Amino acid sequence: MKKQVLIVEDKKINRELLNSILSEEYEVLEAENGKDALDVLSVHKNSIALILLDVIMPVMGGFDFLDRVKKDEELSLIPVIVMTQSDREEDELAALAHGATDFLTKPYHPQIILHRIAGLIKLRETSAMINYLQNDRLTGLYSKEFFFQKVRERLFEDPDGDYCIIGSNIENFKLVNDIFGTREGDHILKEIADITKQMVGSSGFCGRFSADRFVCFQKREQEEKNRENIEHADRNDFSPQLRNIVMRWGIYQITDRSVPVEQMCDRALLAADSIKNQYHQFYAVYDDSLRKKMLREQAITSCMEKALKEEQFEVYYQPKYSLKDRCMAGAEALVHWIHPDWGVMSPGEFIPIFEKNGFIHKLDQYVREKVCSKLCELKEKGYPLLPVSVNISRADVFNGDLLENILSLTQKANIEPEYLHLEITESAYSENQEQIIRTVNELRELGFVIELDDFASGYSSLNMLSQMSLDILKLDMKFVQNEIVKPAKRSFLTDIISMAHRADLRVVAEGVETKEQVDRLCAVGCDYIQGYFFAKPLPAAEFEKLLLKA
Repeated sequence: MKKQVLIVEDKKINRELLNSILSEEYEVLEAENGKDALDVLSVHKNSIALILLDVIMPVMGGFDFLDRVKKDEELSLIPVIVMTQSDREEDELAALAHGATDFLTKPYHPQIILHRIAGLIKLRETSAMINYLQNDRLTGLYSKEFFFQKVRERLFEDPDGDYCIIGSNIENFKLVNDIFGTREGDHILKEIADITKQMVGSSGFCGRFSADRFVCFQKREQEEKNRENIEHADRNDFSPQLRNIVMRWGIYQITDRSVPVEQMCDRALLAADSIKNQYHQFYAVYDDSLRKKMLREQAITSCMEKALKEEQFEVYYQPKYSLKDRCMAGAEALVHWIHPDWGVMSPGEFIPIFEKNGFIHKLDQYVREKVCSKLCELKEKGYPLLPVSVNISRADVFNGDLLENILSLTQKANIEPEYLHLEITESAYSENQEQIIRTVNELRELGFVIELDDFASGYSSLNMLSQMSLDILKLDMKFVQNEIVKPAKRSFLTDIISMAHRADLRVVAEGVETKEQVDRLCAVGCDYIQGYFFAKPLPAAEFEKLLLKA
C-alpha cells in the first residue's frame, strides 16, 4: 500500500507537476490552500506521511497553516517540507521557526524531492518506533521496559542518592470499564497519568506498568511530601470522574541496589495490593514481613484446589450448650485444613484468603455436604439428632442456585431442614442487601433456621436485625468477653439479649471460657453458650462419642 503525501499549493500547474513526480511511489492528495489542507487532514491525518507546502497562498498561507498544525499534538508529528521561489537564508529560517521540517526551492528537481521525502518519512517512522518502544501510547508515560532502563541509569549515575519506587493501582478499575465503558476508563487513566507526572515533577519519572498500574521513581524526600499532599488533597479539585476513584500506593525504599529493578517494582505493587479494600488507608511501605505474608497467600492459593480434591479439609464440630437445660443443644461446623507439609492450619489463616479470591463458595459447599452426610450417618445409627450450624458466605448468596443446592443436600441425607442451621455474616449483607434479605426469607420458608453470626462486630448488625427475618442471634466472641468484664450497669449484654427476646430470637454467646462468664450470661438470660469452657471444636469421631453422653 502506497504512503500518502499531501500537496498544498494554490497553482494547479505546480500541483500537476508534483503529482507526476510523486504518483509512481506515493498516493497523492491535493489542497489549494491552508484551509483546504486542514479539511483534508481532519479526514486523513492518521495516514498522511508527509506534507509539501507552498508559503504564499490565498485564504490561508503556509505560515498560518504551520502555526495551526503546530498546536495540534497529532498533526505536529507529520513532517512538512516548505517550497518557495526564494533561496534566502532568512526565508528558510522563518519556515523552520514556524515548524517546517525541511525547505526546498523552486524549480523542482525530481530526484532531490524524492530523496528528501523518502528520508524524512523513514526518519519519522524510526522516531515513531522509538517513541512507541519508550512510551505508553495511551498515557504518554514511559513503557514498562524503558522505565526499568531509566531507573538503572539513574541509580548508576547517582550511587549515593536516596531513592524510592512507588507503585499504584486503581481500586476496582474493572468496574469503571464495565459500567462506563473503556473510552471513559481510558480518559481516567490519562488524567491519573497527568496527576502522577505533576506529583513526581522534574526530579523523577513515571511509567505505566500495566492496565491501571503505574510506577514512579523519585527521591525519598519528594515522596514524603507527595504522600502528605495526596492524603490532604481536596477531592473537589479533581474532575468529576476522579472524585470517586480510590488509588492505593505502595512504596519500596531502595536500600539494596542489588535487587533487580523489576523486583523493586513488584515489591512496591505488592505493598499497594496489601491495603486493597482497607478503608482510609492509601499508602503502605514494603518490608520483608509483607513479602513473606504475600508469598504465604500465594502458596495457599496455589494448592487450595488440590487440597479440596484430596479432602485435606476436615470438618470439626464445636458443641453449643443450653444454659436452661445444661445440656448439649447443637453444634457449629468449623473447617480445619490438614496440610500434608504444613500440618493443621487454623481457619483464621486461610478463610480470609478464600473469601477474597472467591474459593470460599466451593469450601462452604464442601462443608455443607460433609455435615449433611454426617447427620445422615448419625440418624441411621440412632443417635439423638441435634442441629448443626454451617456458614453461608457472601459468595454463596450471590450464587444463583444456593437454595436448590442446600435443599437437595438435606433431601439426599433424609434430614429435615431445621437440623441444618445457616449462619449469615455481616459481610454477606454489606453489598446487596435486597438479595440477601430475599434469600434469607426463601430459606426460612423452606424450613431452615437462620442465625446471624458475629452480632455486634460491625456497623451493619442492627440494620440486619431490623430488616431480615432471623431465628438466632450469635454474639461476637470479643464483644461477649469485653462486656462481661464491665460492671453490670455499664454493660450492653442485658439490653441486647432483651432486645433479641422481644424479637423472638434466641441468643448464643460465643467464646465462653470461664465459669464466671457462664454465670454472668445465665443471669442476663442468654439461651446458649459456645466455647472452650464446655468443649473445644472436635473431630467428627470425638463429636460422635460426645453425643452418646448427650
